Amino acid sequence: MLSNGFLGYPTTFMLDFVVCALALIVPVLLWSLWLVKFRRRYVAHKRLQIALGIVLLLAVTAFEVDVQIAHGGWEKIVAKQQLSPVALTAKIGSVRPWLLVHLVFAVTTPFLWIVTITLALRRFKNPPAPGTHSRLHKALGWASTIDITLTSVTGLLFYYVAFVKS
Repeated sequence: MLSNGFLGYPTTFMLDFVVCALALIVPVLLWSLWLVKFRRRYVAHKRLQIALGIVLLLAVTAFEVDVQIAHGGWEKIVAKQQLSPVALTAKIGSVRPWLLVHLVFAVTTPFLWIVTITLALRRFKNPPAPGTHSRLHKALGWASTIDITLTSVTGLLFYYVAFVKS
């Protein structure tokens, strides 16, 4: 994997890539919701949601392989900042709570998306149209939207406190 980031901070390529994806996912998701809610473009919404799900799954998988296997964990990436041992220990200690909050949402998001998409594929007609599953799908969809938004916000905050803030 690539060892340096492209956003100008001592990170990795995949870490910077996922940060960019986190910044883009919410606007794309909102566009998808707008398509279905106001334009009634059910097929476009379906395709966009499946594409988002696949892209995010692949990006997160590549990210985890990069961070955990190629670089030995986020702490070693933080160590690229060349802080003194005391400052590095303090920084890791101050950053860890931000990561834990992020992980609450990051771990639940894929499960919610998988359930939402799987049920939609099984219960909606092809091509998709409103039906008996619509009420549950709307609730799951909003839960997924809130969860991915919180994943994005907390992921961006983690990136900031771990790699941008001095």
